[in-house]
Amino acid sequence: MFKRLNCKNRKLRKLYLKAYSMTEILVVLCIIGILILMVLPNQTSVISQAKAIEAQTMLNHLHALQKSHFYRYSKYTSSFEDLGFEPALTIEEGGQAVYRIEIIEAETNSFKAKATALSDFDGDGIFNVWEIDENKLLKEVVKD
Repeated sequence: MFKRLNCKNRKLRKLYLKAYSMTEILVVLCIIGILILMVLPNQTSVISQAKAIEAQTMLNHLHALQKSHFYRYSKYTSSFEDLGFEPALTIEEGGQAVYRIEIIEAETNSFKAKATALSDFDGDGIFNVWEIDENKLLKEVVKD
């Protein structure tokens, strides 16, 4: 009979697993949360840089189309339709583009295009703006 009880105790011991208490788990979660809060502000610049790639890509594409149009017609144009450029739908229009692309000026020998962010990436009230010209000078006019 004694051996049977001992055997049952072994089975019971196997059923009971070592576990952490609720306070230990909460302490670990609080530490992880604090670490995430410390890292999160540093990530906003990475996010804005990643989104700025969209503006740079669209402006470079627009520059290539403008150059092609210039070689054909010896002038730049302010019309997306003349270039065959169709801007992606912005987040305001139900699309995924975060930047609004527009041609600011287009003259015979020069043009300037601008990409303006539609959302404030870091919440400081400043919207990112990029510009490109006929010399393919791509610059960030307003940093977010």
